[in-house]
Parts: sequence; structure tokens; C-alpha cells
Amino acid sequence: MTVRHHTVRVPATTANVGPGFDAFGAAVSRHLYVESTDRVDGVDRVTTTGEGAGEVATGDDNLVWRCVVRFCEEHDAAVPDIALRVHNEVPLERGLGSSSAAIVAGLALARAITDAPVGDLELVELADAIEGHPDNVAPAILGGFVACTPDADGRLLVRRAQPTPRLRPVALVPTARQLTTEARDVLPDVFDRRDMAVQGARAGHVVGAMVGAWSVDPAATGDVLHEPARLEVMGPTGEVVRALRSRGVHAWLSGAGPTAAAAVPAADGGQLETCRDVASAHGFETLPLDWDLSGTVACPVDGCAVSGGRDCSHRPPREV
Repeated sequence: MTVRHHTVRVPATTANVGPGFDAFGAAVSRHLYVESTDRVDGVDRVTTTGEGAGEVATGDDNLVWRCVVRFCEEHDAAVPDIALRVHNEVPLERGLGSSSAAIVAGLALARAITDAPVGDLELVELADAIEGHPDNVAPAILGGFVACTPDADGRLLVRRAQPTPRLRPVALVPTARQLTTEARDVLPDVFDRRDMAVQGARAGHVVGAMVGAWSVDPAATGDVLHEPARLEVMGPTGEVVRALRSRGVHAWLSGAGPTAAAAVPAADGGQLETCRDVASAHGFETLPLDWDLSGTVACPVDGCAVSGGRDCSHRPPREV
């Protein structure tokens, strides 16, 4: 089987964005790069540089590779005997979608190599089936700000919007890690009806603020369903989120944590400095970011998937 090798670039994501529990997500400017190459006997299936180097699996149990195989099985395509070169900028197990990025990278790479006629929504549905919820995988594929919900028939409905350029994302990343499964174990089994009403109202406020319809009010953006329980067991992260909100910053627990994320005015560095001050006081790293509007991009190594040439802005940088 002759393979035309490709590189894929997948953005990190921040999920929930406050009250959008398992529903809202946004793509941000840290990336996972995966390039397919010829397989050489005696060499690992997957080699990784950057975040996770020396930790993630190098054989057929690697998550990216397993998703290459899963895509091929789902679409009756032959699994190519290739190797993967990975460069990762996304912190592992910190709430910035590292596992979602790996899932999406494997699926998107397989789609590109097999040239399967699979649209982005179908790719989101398959990634959601693997990941278990769409708030990270959907923005990783589509870029921008994404809202997801099941429709009346139980099918996944996804809507994407451009985040307002008047806001920019910031991640406050601790050294500690947090598995999503562990973070889900502390969630309550029953929610108060009044809390559900508040959550819905706040979600509407956040959507409008994220797309620039109105200014954000941090007092109306906090989650009342998953954050209280999670922040109680993530002491430093809870302190960071509360400190940011008390100083007028729209902040939230990024995914299942323990990273805190924020959206601050792009034209005024005051809130960014506030983030840096709060992060420093609690031993967190501050990562000023941008919205990723492209989502997942795949290009053949010997050219460009968009223009057919080698000099195109859509081509992922050769950093792997």
C-alpha cells in the first residue's frame, strides 16, 4: 500500500468556559503536531517530543495510533503500516484537551491518508464516541468557540462561532495533574432545580460575551454544577479562580482542571497582569494564548492540501 504522508495540527482546547458544562469549548493556540512516516523495522511506532516525551506510549497502544486504527476500522479502510512522529505543546492531564487532541489527530490523520469522504461533523461524532463528551473534541476539529447539545432525537448538534477578538484566552497551569475520570468522581448525583435555572441563564450570558454581543460580567459566569465540587478538592485552583473573579476577571475551571482559564480584554493588559500576579502567588504558570480559528489542519508532507503548492499559510509548520 503506497501512502502519501501527511502532517496534522490540532489545537488545545478549554472546555466549559464557565457554565457550559460538557457543552461549551474553545480552541486555543497550543498545538499537537503528528506526521506520518514510513515504518522502519525495530523503530518505535510512535516517537514524541515536547510535552509527554518519555511518558506516552510508543507502541500500538499509543492513543493517536489507536485512533488511526479506529478510523480505518469504522470506514472499512486498510490500516496503513506507518510510523508517527509527534510534537506536543499541550500540557498533559491539565484540562487543556491533551487526550482530545490526540484522538482528533489520529482520526484526522487517518482521514487524510485514506482520503475517506468524511466531513467534520462526522469526525466530531466519532471523536465524541471515543472521548465521551464533545466539548473538547468539537473545537479541536472546528476551531473557534463551539456549543454542543443533543437534539430531540438524541443526535449531536454542534454550532461554531468566532470568539470576539476583543477577548483573548489565558491559561493558568499548575504543576499538578488531574485525570478527568478522577475529577468526575466528585460530582454530585443530583442537582438542585434552582441551580439548573441559574446555570442556563449564565450560559446564555457567556455565549453572548464570547461572541461579542455584550461585555462579560464575571459575577454572572460561574458554574454551579461541576465547579463547586471540583474546586473544593483542587485547593490551589479554587483559590486561583476565586481570586481572579474577585478582581473582575472572567475565569473558569478549564475542563476537568486543574488548569484555570480566563478571557481577558485583548487591548488592555491590566487583566493579563492580574492573571500573572495571581498565578505567581499560587505557583501556577501563566500562558497568554490566542483563539485558534482554524481547528484541525491536515496537509500532505510533499505539498499543501489547500493550494497544491508548498508555500501556503494553511500548511502546518514542520516542527515534528
